[in-house]
Amino acid sequence: MVAPPLVSFLIAGVQKGGTTALFDYLGDYGDLALPAEKELHFFDDDEGVDWSAPDYGRYHAVFPAPDERPRGEATPIYTYWPNSLERIAAYNPAIRLIVVMRDPVQRAWSHWRMEYARGVEPHPFAWCIREGRQRLFRTEPWGHHREFSYVERGFYGEQAERLLSLFPREQLLFLRSEDLRRQAGGTLDRVRHFLGLRPAAAPPARESHVGRAADYPSDLTPGDVAHLRRIYARDGERLADLTGIRFEA
Repeated sequence: MVAPPLVSFLIAGVQKGGTTALFDYLGDYGDLALPAEKELHFFDDDEGVDWSAPDYGRYHAVFPAPDERPRGEATPIYTYWPNSLERIAAYNPAIRLIVVMRDPVQRAWSHWRMEYARGVEPHPFAWCIREGRQRLFRTEPWGHHREFSYVERGFYGEQAERLLSLFPREQLLFLRSEDLRRQAGGTLDRVRHFLGLRPAAAPPARESHVGRAADYPSDLTPGDVAHLRRIYARDGERLADLTGIRFEA
């Protein structure tokens, strides 16, 4: 029996950074094999997969029938969640990873708005990015949380360093979400080149997962912005050194 082809690329990060828009754009092309739904959450599954002997059949089953097209998916927690990248490297050492990054302050704010609108987060933003960070040290795995990680998911320099320790640089593509939004055609050209695809006309511009309307109890204040800029300053320098991408200081 011939083994199914491996997944050859992932949109691996970051949450609230434009990954849905990129996944939707790529789905408009006909020369990529993508699952019907975004965010498969296979490599961050700590309970349903025996990682000493993983069964990749369940993962492969959600993709279209094998053909010549590159297979890929988008699960933005992979760059953040412990062991996900190591599991990906063990699965396919030659895999290509795309990381779409958004200004970490705006990312944190958008993340909080999403969780508040979903009814998951009852606390105001100012508390969440200050005292609320202590919640992550009462969870398992220690220091991580799927919903309340507003600040922690924005340490892109740390994530880039981890990626570069596991994969050759030529297998990594770091993008800014604002470039995808403002210059979609050029950014998609870069993605297609990175994936070894021929140039193609860009699909129509789109906005995906626009923030939900809700009666939010918080505004993003200058004090909140300054607080987060201080937190991210050193990590932002690390990101710039590793990738050349810099967000507002």
